[in-house]
Amino acid sequence: MKTQVYNILKKAASIRPTLSHSSMLRFTILALIFVIAFSVRILPIRWGYYLSEYDPYYQYRQTKYIIKNGLLGWLSWHDYLSWYPWGNVIRKHAYPGLPLLAATIYTIMNTLGLRFSIHPTLDPLQMDPVYDFCVIFPVIMGSITCIVIYFLGRELGGEAVGMLSALFLALDPSHIGRTSLGFFDDETVGILSLLLFILFFNKSISRGDSESMNLKKTLFSAETGWAVAAGLTLGYLCASWGASRYAVVMTALYALILLVLRRSSQRLLISYAVTFFITISIASCVPRLGSRFPLDYLGTKFNFAYDTLSVYLVFFLLLFNEIMHIKDKSKRIGYSLAVIALLAAGLLFLWWSGKIVPIGTKFIAVIYPFIRFNNPILWSVAEHRASAWGTFYYNFGINTFLLPVGLYFAALMATNLSIFTIIYGLTSAFSASSMIRLNILMSAPMSLLSALAVVRLLKPFMLSLRETETPRKYRVRRTFRKETSMIVISLVFILLLLTYVIGTDFMISPDRRRGPRFCLQAYVPTTISSAGLSVRPRDTVKDWLNALTWIRLNTPPSPTKPGDAGTVIASWWDYGYWITAIANRTSLADNGTWNTTQIQQIGRMFMSNEEEAIKILKRYNVTHVLVFTVFQVIEGPYGGFYPYLGGGGDESKWQWMARIAFGPDGDEPFGNLTLGFDYIDINNNHMYDRDDRIIANERGQNTTLFKLMYYAVGTVVQGKPYSYIVMPGGKIMTIASIHLKYFEKSYFSQEYGSITFVPGTRYVALVCIYKVNYPSNDL
Repeated sequence: MKTQVYNILKKAASIRPTLSHSSMLRFTILALIFVIAFSVRILPIRWGYYLSEYDPYYQYRQTKYIIKNGLLGWLSWHDYLSWYPWGNVIRKHAYPGLPLLAATIYTIMNTLGLRFSIHPTLDPLQMDPVYDFCVIFPVIMGSITCIVIYFLGRELGGEAVGMLSALFLALDPSHIGRTSLGFFDDETVGILSLLLFILFFNKSISRGDSESMNLKKTLFSAETGWAVAAGLTLGYLCASWGASRYAVVMTALYALILLVLRRSSQRLLISYAVTFFITISIASCVPRLGSRFPLDYLGTKFNFAYDTLSVYLVFFLLLFNEIMHIKDKSKRIGYSLAVIALLAAGLLFLWWSGKIVPIGTKFIAVIYPFIRFNNPILWSVAEHRASAWGTFYYNFGINTFLLPVGLYFAALMATNLSIFTIIYGLTSAFSASSMIRLNILMSAPMSLLSALAVVRLLKPFMLSLRETETPRKYRVRRTFRKETSMIVISLVFILLLLTYVIGTDFMISPDRRRGPRFCLQAYVPTTISSAGLSVRPRDTVKDWLNALTWIRLNTPPSPTKPGDAGTVIASWWDYGYWITAIANRTSLADNGTWNTTQIQQIGRMFMSNEEEAIKILKRYNVTHVLVFTVFQVIEGPYGGFYPYLGGGGDESKWQWMARIAFGPDGDEPFGNLTLGFDYIDINNNHMYDRDDRIIANERGQNTTLFKLMYYAVGTVVQGKPYSYIVMPGGKIMTIASIHLKYFEKSYFSQEYGSITFVPGTRYVALVCIYKVNYPSNDL
């Protein structure tokens, strides 16, 4: 018996999988690219293990809720921690794709005993293994995306294009910014799903032009399986990311262009129909994409939006084209009339019933950017603004110039995938130029087309370096011998070094770090660990973390339903997700910004005097008000230290509060220089100069926001609620003693005599929490 077992084990040990040298090399390079992508994206850990920005905290709360209550619990979740007193019906304002995937993976890992947690900590969030998993999740997904683009690049132009595409995406600053440590948001899985969809859809039509098959063979071929995979992937994308509409319209445009180029086939029609049948079926089950009515899950808003109608129109055109290939003339005419009648009847019914839904404002703003001027909330978000053309070079470096070269070679190839890549590249470039947030859409096609350009440009010169005879079509003139080829290859290599080693940041400012753009993008702290400042501190800034922890530990629990007593915190909407996720307290508004009226009321409260503000706060039973300000401490010309407000806090956001509350020009009455101060334009050049005179703006200095900010700054810097402050140009102004009638200090993240500067800077972050004291008389 022992001999038999020994022989079996010996035979098993002798079995070795055959692995060629090229396969081993390919696997090694891909593993190296994955390690590079992972290592770059995890660099923010130097400032702590936290979620970044604001939306990821919303996604984290959903993930945790799904793990605890399941998907059905999520569908019925009415969250009263946000948008008090109305609450937030989560299914109507959130996509389930990302939190559902993260919850599923976490549950599987937990079932297998792979519990994810970091080093022991007293932080209430980092003690939660779900939080720890959500922080690292985008790094993993971003690194996997780099491997997926390899397969897409290989389909486009071969192994070399695939490898270079993966490397370029691994080091792409825009992609790094949305997949780095803690950025647990829709883009994490959005770009991955989009690339998988393009890969699957291309495989589903890959044999359409070369083989003529009957309907049965076409329907039950392997390509239909790829179409099913494409439909599932695009459906998941629709359930995860608002930009899925871009992928839907781009695919419809791609099919239309193939039809115009006479590349339409039965295979294309079947793949297109299967893909979008599955996609629309999945999208119809997503409540946010559904009807405006709470109990209607028929997907009215998505299924009958203008952009989705283009999908139906292209389908009928493809169908009509196939009918035109029918040899029987009577059948051809009959089927054609039936299709035209069906299309006309469908459009007439939708128009008559009013079911056609217009495109959302945010999506129209990409196509027509000027519409943002009519929506101050949309315009107030920095990432919704248009990109300067210099931004493309700053982000993509030499690849900006390789993009048109790649488009040229893709046009010469004229394959189905190269046509799709051209459409992807051009439309993403337009979208990225229209809205800076959409630079991430351009990352993948930029990587693909740049890699294609490099490989096609260098291929003749690489062949000329070989000792064997060069094929005739790649043969260069005798004047371009090996020496010349080596010079050209070295030149391209140097240009790539400028982007990926030296960098595109040529600022001479001594306080600004320089280097490769991908390193500058990756080596930045998460938002909360830098207190939301635009500077890069040397260490974690604890002001926000300490303030939110104080709220969590020292204030009464929030109300579980309207009318109950409990803590309700009013702040500008930027901080809403932090208040609900970290402090576990109720906020009036957050980054969802779906209730414009409530945001206007918050802006009006901050920009009104105390008497008007207390009336607004009473309507919402607010117990505390949170204000965030940033200032520098500057030494005066005759000694002493004075604060200079400015650095990304509410002192920089007051204009938007006023414009949202009072209209586009609503900030002008409160100060034409800054809140509470006007300048006299002596030089008549419509801009502030150092020799212009500064005077107090009484209305601005009477606002609740001004009083709350300067009361705190004066208390922290000079130990009393008034202060001398530094204005632009270095002028020192005096603010009279500030008395708060209805507000009382509860917590300041800084204290007089022990100010903690942002490490490595002269900035001070100050989070102020005030208790609201209502008057005894009825408001």
